[in-house]
Amino acid sequence: MLFRSNLRGIRGAKVYREMRDNDPTIGSMLFAIEKVITRLEWRVDPYSDNSADGDITPEDKEAADFIESCINDMSDSWDATLSSILSMLVFGYSYHEIVYKVRGGDVDDPKKRSKHSDGKIGWRKMPIRAQETLFRWELSEDGGIESMWQVDPATGGTHIIPIEKALLFRTTVNKNNPEGRSILRNAYRPWYFKKRIEELEAIGIERDLAGLPVAYLPPEFMSSGATPEQAAVFASIQNIVTSIKRNEQEGIVMPAMYDEAGHKMFDLQLLSSGGSRQFDTDKVISRYDQRISMSVLSDFILLGHDRVGSYSLGTSKMDLWSMAVDSIAKNIAEVMNQYAIPRLMKLNGMDTSRPPILTYGEVSHIDLTEISDFVSKLAQAGVLMPDPKLEDYLRDLAGLPPAEHDGQNFGMPPMPNQQQDTQAQGGVEPGEELKVADGTEPLDGDLE
Repeated sequence: MLFRSNLRGIRGAKVYREMRDNDPTIGSMLFAIEKVITRLEWRVDPYSDNSADGDITPEDKEAADFIESCINDMSDSWDATLSSILSMLVFGYSYHEIVYKVRGGDVDDPKKRSKHSDGKIGWRKMPIRAQETLFRWELSEDGGIESMWQVDPATGGTHIIPIEKALLFRTTVNKNNPEGRSILRNAYRPWYFKKRIEELEAIGIERDLAGLPVAYLPPEFMSSGATPEQAAVFASIQNIVTSIKRNEQEGIVMPAMYDEAGHKMFDLQLLSSGGSRQFDTDKVISRYDQRISMSVLSDFILLGHDRVGSYSLGTSKMDLWSMAVDSIAKNIAEVMNQYAIPRLMKLNGMDTSRPPILTYGEVSHIDLTEISDFVSKLAQAGVLMPDPKLEDYLRDLAGLPPAEHDGQNFGMPPMPNQQQDTQAQGGVEPGEELKVADGTEPLDGDLE
């Protein structure tokens, strides 16, 4: 209950923001997810029902081109929009108001400025409504989400943003909770203890360097019957003891007062450290770092830091992490496909029964060595035969340019059965001498 009460509403948003902004482990996890998703090849594909006769019509292609042009015509780039959407990972949700515009070409009016001048309605931007400004949610009687009430930080007033004019991205829709669930929720407890251990560690290091200050003064200055002047001196010395630091301003001025026996009435000493501490705080903090990264399947980023971990272990962990990142990208695409794209098509009087689909490229890491070994073994076993589609797919995986071929040999030597078929159809028989078109014998080097 101690931790739950700190993670509700605005208080929870501030805690999650502190975790994101101040913790290096959490920051690296979120940075990795953001950069992987923003570097994906986001594209808009025409409508397809995935059936055998599901041909793509010119209207489908035109609709896909229009939606893609709108994505690339916003005042904020698509990558910047994705970065704002991914704040849902930290806070559990991300609420974006859709701002439209009339595509009026290169004009001064920002409400009409566009790369296109066709007069159609497009997206101007999809600005986030910061999670820290949430006042409350408006829900219908059946539990549906109707709107978000936002507090204006400048005036303190409230504004209502209907769900019909916004997009709500959530990490989970469990019980239709509009605030989802932060992926940092399970990391809160190890972060909580790690933060405090680091603070104690820093204080301990400072005290070991500066020494433990101890002040001596007459007992009457500390008694309940001390005069106001004595109490003020006691408070001043307390402040000196707790504020001692080793820096360029260090230095203490103490009164030189002695009693009748010649003993100092006021004194200040620095006790040296008693030696090493009983606990290895570095191991404790490393353990909490590991638990934080485990909470979002990102513990592979710690491999090698302690000189442990193998390449195969890191690869298997990255594969699982890639699946989680793919799920996040799929979540974003589904919200756009289910709400943003049909609404925009409807505003332009387009057919919404065959909407285009926002999709993205492969998230997982492709190991070309494993792929080539796999394909080679299948080919040697006679299970896999080369064909244009296979070659194009492999070239695409490797980032190679498309092949130039006639659809049959496609740059590869003919298979043995193809060579026999060629000979049977009137081709060159084994042992027959080759001749050029005019019937003469070829010169050396003309043919190989």
